[in-house]
Amino acid sequence: MYGVVTRNAEELDWPEFDRGFYEVKDVTGRHEDPVDGGVNMVSCFGDTATAETEPDLVPVDDEGNEATREREFFDWGYVCPTAERYKEGLFEVIEACTIANDDVRLDDVGFPRAEYCHCERCEERFAASDFDDREDWRASVITDFVAAARERVPGDLYLTLYPDPYPDHLYERAGLDLDALAEYVDEFVVPLYDTAYGTTYWLETIASGFGDLLDADTRFSVELYAVDVDVENLGHAAEVVDAYADNVYFGYHSGNARAVLRRMDAETREGVEWGAEESGDAE
Repeated sequence: MYGVVTRNAEELDWPEFDRGFYEVKDVTGRHEDPVDGGVNMVSCFGDTATAETEPDLVPVDDEGNEATREREFFDWGYVCPTAERYKEGLFEVIEACTIANDDVRLDDVGFPRAEYCHCERCEERFAASDFDDREDWRASVITDFVAAARERVPGDLYLTLYPDPYPDHLYERAGLDLDALAEYVDEFVVPLYDTAYGTTYWLETIASGFGDLLDADTRFSVELYAVDVDVENLGHAAEVVDAYADNVYFGYHSGNARAVLRRMDAETREGVEWGAEESGDAE
């Protein structure tokens, strides 16, 4: 199955796509109204706007460094997963999404990095918890959040994963316990983004790694970046990951994605060539 990730609602109806994801809330904090024609996506703890306007919600490490886009290696600002008022707002967004479509996809779920968070809220809650290990406590925070989201989503629940299948890395980095989360998640989505896809061995390595990491009964898909990528290279990348993933999705340039799928469909028809189309947004 092939699908698209887009900010343009009209592209969800393009017949080449079996599934479409529509950004309702992104990492900048920008909000759009949910749509009924696709799976609505919600960036959860990635939220630059909230991080800038409500600094008390920003995660900090044990040295007091804030997880904002101004810090090295951070592309956007974060909100601490223990911020209850903020989480209630997320649940309201998720519930609004389910009015339009039963399925929902959650992005940016987890703590920003392994060294976070040591804010007063986290320090107090960890100290009051039954956990001796901080990593185990963090994982419980994230699992509880996803479980609460699951209660609000009547259809399929999708969850985006950071593209690192090395054992325990997601647990240590973000607090993601995949075995526990699989009880609530219908499909994990792994973005493997490149601006060229000139080589593909690394795609096979990561995709096959997730295939080994996840239980055989757990669906997982790969999302490829389609903006300004050569259509032939993008098509080859899709073929590589399709051997390991249940589904393949194309991000943020529906015209390129459609060109790839049309080319695949036309392989048996001589003389038919499809080029990229001017459509879609860069992330």
